[in-house]
Amino acid sequence: MTAYPTNRMQADVIIVGGGFMGAATAFFLRRQGLSVILLERDLVGQAASGVNFGNVRRQSRYLGQLPLANRSRDIWLNMPRLIGEDAEFVMSGHILVTTSEKDGARLEKYAVDCKPYGLDLTIMTGAQARAQFPMVGPDIRTVSYSPLDGHANPRLAAPAFGRAARRAGARVIENAEVCAITKSAEDFIVETRNGQSFQAPLLQISSGAWGRAMAASFGEDIPFAANGPQMGVTEPLPYRIEPVIGCASSVPEEGVYLRQVKRGNIVFGGGLRSVADIVAKRAPIDPLNTMRQMPHLARLVPQMARLRIIRTWSGVEGYVGDNLPIMGPSSKVPGLFFAFGFCGHGFQLGPGVGMTMAELIATGRTDIPLEPFHIKRFQ
Repeated sequence: MTAYPTNRMQADVIIVGGGFMGAATAFFLRRQGLSVILLERDLVGQAASGVNFGNVRRQSRYLGQLPLANRSRDIWLNMPRLIGEDAEFVMSGHILVTTSEKDGARLEKYAVDCKPYGLDLTIMTGAQARAQFPMVGPDIRTVSYSPLDGHANPRLAAPAFGRAARRAGARVIENAEVCAITKSAEDFIVETRNGQSFQAPLLQISSGAWGRAMAASFGEDIPFAANGPQMGVTEPLPYRIEPVIGCASSVPEEGVYLRQVKRGNIVFGGGLRSVADIVAKRAPIDPLNTMRQMPHLARLVPQMARLRIIRTWSGVEGYVGDNLPIMGPSSKVPGLFFAFGFCGHGFQLGPGVGMTMAELIATGRTDIPLEPFHIKRFQ
């Protein structure tokens, strides 16, 4: 029998990575009755989970992801009852707009294809959309409206679940950078740079852009890139833009989006992404890309052309080669699970990922289809 150090902290499950996915999984694992240790290198929700756009949308997702997105939306609606906080979630509606006939046809097809998954979208012409949303620009030809989507504050969401997990009994340990993960005959051993040691028979890797290296250490490598979204916020103006507005263009530079918060500021992003440095933990802002964003944003909402930008930022996000996340059990190591690489569209999914992974880890099954996201698709 192997003798382990007496000062090694033990639990049923260790989660590496305290972003939205990790914090939500920790919370729901406690509701499943399992003991949990959540390890975060910095502070919970400080990385990509806290610096994204805050889009809580279902439309335009990969169809096979909609069952997960639907589950997540139900949790968003019940967050105040569930964890005592709402992360400023607003069911404002979400519209995708196009300026070309080809992109409009794609929106119309998606509106038909998504109906069996429980997502009902309304397709409008540009004129019909401007009658309901007068802020939309004159170049817009086709609009897809999802009334039950919305937005929330990414600065609040993951920390709220981290606090809820801690109140539920999880051990949430911040400033604990993992430097080694090994597997004994029965348990995973996780070491941190500050000399702490942890042990559990089950392990989930939810470390975002750093998940690829951790998965590769167990012989499961994937095509992967670390990129940075280009975000910004304007000076405030009177609140009049209720829905989130995004451009569904097939031209990457044109794929911008915006939302207005009740304080009046307009948060925006999209277009081209920067290449992130995962060693330095930095994603540089390209001022030229911010300049490129502005005419496309003004095409969506002409008033954007007159506003001052008061801040820009980015964060390190993980992008899998096929633009789908890695989620589910390892194909090689018993007891190992993954939930990372959500390709810049994981914020809405966060609560649903947490509930689904907790089900899978605690019971060995879940009703949410995860086969398209299994890591074995690259092996």
